[in-house]
Amino acid sequence: MAREIICPVVLMVPGVSMMDRGPGPLPIHFAALEEELEIQHREMHRIVAENRLVIDDNMLLRKELTDTKDEIYRLRELEADLDATSPSRAEVVQLRAGVEKLNASRQELSSQVQGLTKSVNQFKDKNQQLVSMRTDIDALRKELVEARRICEYEKKAKEEQVEQKQAMETNLVFMAREVEKLRAQCLNAEEKTSSLDKLR
Repeated sequence: MAREIICPVVLMVPGVSMMDRGPGPLPIHFAALEEELEIQHREMHRIVAENRLVIDDNMLLRKELTDTKDEIYRLRELEADLDATSPSRAEVVQLRAGVEKLNASRQELSSQVQGLTKSVNQFKDKNQQLVSMRTDIDALRKELVEARRICEYEKKAKEEQVEQKQAMETNLVFMAREVEKLRAQCLNAEEKTSSLDKLR
């Protein structure tokens, strides 16, 4: 069964830009998304490896089953040949015991093949889940790309705001100095005017 993945969602408020959001961490956590991606990848590789082992075992058992059937057929032909040549009672008993033993082995192998076939079908279902997991991984990757893009955008916007603030502070300092100069000039002009009035 595919893991349920809960991805955080960035809510965009109409009329509010990314620059107006103010300071604070992004609602998307890179570490959590990357950890989920790693878990999904490990799960996919584990399922594929188990699937391959079961398929290999299934093929081996099928070969053994075929070999056993061939051996049973050969022994039956041999038994028929021995019956035709009037074999001894002991040989017939021995051959029949061998046939029964091979029949038991064949039934056991058939049961194992059925069990492995069931396992293969289960792994086929898991392979279908892999498709869903890949879709989830693609969605997580897109989420990461978008989150990084937003982060870089906000970082750049904040840097521009800092530069603008520094420029404004520089202008304010310059204007303050100019105002002080004007005040000093006005005071000097007033003092000169006052001195001239006294001289008159």
